[in-house]
Amino acid sequence: MSTKKVTRRLRIKQSIRNKISGTAERPRLSVFRSNKAIYAQLIDDSTGNTIVAASSVKLDDAKANVDTSNRVGKDIAAKALEKGITQIVFDRSGYLYHGKVKSLAEGAREAGLKF
Repeated sequence: MSTKKVTRRLRIKQSIRNKISGTAERPRLSVFRSNKAIYAQLIDDSTGNTIVAASSVKLDDAKANVDTSNRVGKDIAAKALEKGITQIVFDRSGYLYHGKVKSLAEGAREAGLKF
């Protein structure tokens, strides 16, 4: 991957993080995407703690495709609802809202999270 592409994503990520922040009542849903897996976690930025986390690795799925991303979104939503969290702030971490990231968000919405 070219360093120009990575640098661009990190600049966009920093711009997004300057605008949004998670609280205990409305945590931030942060997404990280690698070539082999997709990860999501709910973060309370006021204390710096991760409340719940989900990934395609934990689902024992070898691929990180759109279907797996949707399942990860549903999994993190189910865990959040168990903790009593219904409202979140979505942090796409500089990735385009397309493909795997969009599928994860739609899966979380289908399972009951509001953002």
